[in-house]
Amino acid sequence: MCGMPSAETTRASVHEPDLVPPTKEDPVAATGSELFGGPLGRRALTGTSWWTPVRVVALVAIGMFALGMVQKLPCYDGAWFFGASSQYTHACYSDIPHLYQGRGFADGLVPYFDKLEGDMEYLEYPVLTGVFMEVASWLTPGSGSIQDQEQVYWMVNAGMLMACTAVIAVCVTRTHRRRPWDGLLVALAPAFALTATINWDLLAVALTAAAMLMWSRSRPLAFGVLLGLATAAKLYPVLLLGPLLVLCWRAGRWRAFGTALLGAAGAWLVVNLPVMLLAPEGWSKFYTFSQERGVDFGSFWLILSQRSDTPLDTDAVNTWASVLMLLSSAGVAALTLAAPRRPRFAQLAFLIVAAFILTNKVYSPQYVLWLVPLAVLARPKWRDFLIWQACEVAYFLGIWMYLAYTTSGDAHKGLPQEGYQLAIAVHLLGTLYLCAVIVRDILMPERDVVRRSGDDDPSGGVLDGAPDVFVVGPAAHPPRHAGHFDGPYVEWGGGEGKGGRDPGSL
Repeated sequence: MCGMPSAETTRASVHEPDLVPPTKEDPVAATGSELFGGPLGRRALTGTSWWTPVRVVALVAIGMFALGMVQKLPCYDGAWFFGASSQYTHACYSDIPHLYQGRGFADGLVPYFDKLEGDMEYLEYPVLTGVFMEVASWLTPGSGSIQDQEQVYWMVNAGMLMACTAVIAVCVTRTHRRRPWDGLLVALAPAFALTATINWDLLAVALTAAAMLMWSRSRPLAFGVLLGLATAAKLYPVLLLGPLLVLCWRAGRWRAFGTALLGAAGAWLVVNLPVMLLAPEGWSKFYTFSQERGVDFGSFWLILSQRSDTPLDTDAVNTWASVLMLLSSAGVAALTLAAPRRPRFAQLAFLIVAAFILTNKVYSPQYVLWLVPLAVLARPKWRDFLIWQACEVAYFLGIWMYLAYTTSGDAHKGLPQEGYQLAIAVHLLGTLYLCAVIVRDILMPERDVVRRSGDDDPSGGVLDGAPDVFVVGPAAHPPRHAGHFDGPYVEWGGGEGKGGRDPGSL
């Protein structure tokens, strides 16, 4: 009896997976850990401290968010209110204080129902984001000068967005059960901290991260509801249903996809239908504005426009951007069905959102927030992630320096047009680089650091370890091995009990 394990030990061994320490598999993480005592030792005791990975990552994320708030201090103290270009030279611009008055919140106007003065007749944001903005205005005292109110409004929004940041950190940390420390990539991402309070994108990002967590736990209805709410806050989350459809097609998981689709549609309708019926003109403003908006900052379309003798026609750009997005989606679908091993959900989620960003006619600097959690789940490799982040930080600085140049008159302080075009190119190349290594991981699964740890698709939920029922092309053959690769070859699926098929049958 003395040699038998206790009940507590047995439960831990059954329910607690062996964690993958990044310092043992990632040279950059190992080098960085020297600042905190070096890599995790072979005899280190884990799971015995209050400082669990989830708590550490959440606290680090909140700390980095706070540093991002400090970076906005020059604007908070006056650059938002005095001087046309000082908010750009300090790289601390935010839409939040400007839209407090510009979209009628200071006057108590009801979004979508009350008409605004000026060129923008109604609030041009999706309904759930409008609710978020309105709630923040309720928490903002109406006393004091308009500058005081705008400062408080930004601070209230920052507090609410900080809560979203904590949700994102926790959800990403818990999505891959064996890789919680990958969440540090989100927490320490410099572009995340710099852009977190520019706009309200973190609401949709938090809901999307929570949806990904629910799908990884095989809860398609909860996934669908959260994704529908995310789409009610920002349009891009609906794109995830595309690759999920093809993955479920390949795995024959139609019921799970149908449940997710119904949940998403229902949640979106619950939020949108009341406004759609009672204030149709205000509700539709987001969609008409997106359609009518011309070529704008950050896109390769802007480079083409600036280098052309005649401005690009908006309708033509809309058409070509849609065609490019459709072609990209078709490419992702073909890759999904023909890959020698079914891609992971997070990999395709990153690729489809990145395709939308790359082909869109505008790229605001905060759009990087859409990709950060997906990038961590798709390619949790510190080197590649930091290369991409460096490109995004370069773009973050480039757009503000360009705006400083265009608003500083004859002084020309900042970055001229050619320099800004270079910053756009750096952003595009950085995103394409990350897309390329993810595609390589899909075609050569032994290069995928998640699968090298012995997992199939830890964010895949019902897809994790499931057998294929429909494949085309190379999917009928064993995976190709990367040349000169010394790592272990990871077999298909999760073994017996998880639906994985014999590798030889591939």
